[in-house]
Amino acid sequence: MKEVILIKIGEVVLKGLNKRSFEHQLINDIKNRIKNFGPYEVKFSQSTISIMPLSENSPIDNILPCVKKTLGIASFSRAFLCNKTLDDIKETLLEGLNSALSNAKTFKVESKRSDKKFYLTSPQISEEIGGFILEKFPNLMVDVHTPEVTVTIEIRDFGAYVRLDAEKGVGGLPVASSGKAAVLISGGIDSPVAAFMMAKRGIKLTAIHFASPPYTSPRAEKKVVELLEKVSEFSGNIKLFVVPFTKIQENIKKNCPEEFFTLIMRRMMMKISEKIALNESCEALITGESLGQVASQTLPAISCTDSVVSMPVFRPLIGMDKEEIVAVAKKIETYDISIQPFEDCCTVFVPKHPKTKPKTEKVEEAENKENWDIFINDALQNLKRIDIQ
Repeated sequence: MKEVILIKIGEVVLKGLNKRSFEHQLINDIKNRIKNFGPYEVKFSQSTISIMPLSENSPIDNILPCVKKTLGIASFSRAFLCNKTLDDIKETLLEGLNSALSNAKTFKVESKRSDKKFYLTSPQISEEIGGFILEKFPNLMVDVHTPEVTVTIEIRDFGAYVRLDAEKGVGGLPVASSGKAAVLISGGIDSPVAAFMMAKRGIKLTAIHFASPPYTSPRAEKKVVELLEKVSEFSGNIKLFVVPFTKIQENIKKNCPEEFFTLIMRRMMMKISEKIALNESCEALITGESLGQVASQTLPAISCTDSVVSMPVFRPLIGMDKEEIVAVAKKIETYDISIQPFEDCCTVFVPKHPKTKPKTEKVEEAENKENWDIFINDALQNLKRIDIQ
């Protein structure tokens, strides 16, 4: 009896002629995630990816946390591989599922016969195995509607799998299967969720954080690193660029009308981010904005900030309310980090009465009183890079 993990790949199966490249990307990602835990065989067969330990020192338990957070996996289950004879299936069932069946009250059996040459049909397999379970486990009763335990028998060309219920995976598309984009990351709740949601659509992430010492503390930067470490459990490695932003913010305060502080600050962020993104071969920017959440996230304000860049800007949270965003943040375990009281540069020099319906030409007029290229180039020359593993 060999224990394995069986993986179903969800929406990847809908990719038509491109399906093989998505499957290949997912298999490579799985291999990269589990390679440090020991030798495992990862292969694709009959619409299923299987992971099999190649050593007694490579147990399934070690890699389950990796599988649970691998993007592109729709569902997964622990299973036992055996010969496709009823005797072997029964013996494997007793050995592998004994604990689960002994502690349940109701069950049902589902059978899937991929090998149509097998001498029993799927209903016949279920009937035979169901009778065997009732004989061996007197604590159990059959419940085909809401069973506590579902035993699944899969008859394949090369053998048989015996398993319990599949567990839901994180879903989405494999990492990097949709290209690269740069996410503007703050220490708040929203931007890590936006990063996760775009990673789930197959985006390889580069992160950009704006720091304004002494107005922001080193602890605020550490908080961002901790947030990205949580996101990277799903997205894979992330390259983080920390932008020194103090001089720009101080000059905005000194030279620009107060009502435009936030808008001009965000326009500077977008300009700098686009330059970093292009240098990193990214094709889009990502922000954590939600429509109408704050003054800088109204339609006119978003249009004003977007006008300074030429690449697409993805806003995966644009139609979500705060409760929905918080729910995702808790799911990916970034929420408790985000609410730590270490503020980012977005809270520096906040205007008392920000403009909610700005005219872009008025903002440009106020902005053009200063030569910002000098400050932007200085910031780009003093970037700090942190590799999030």
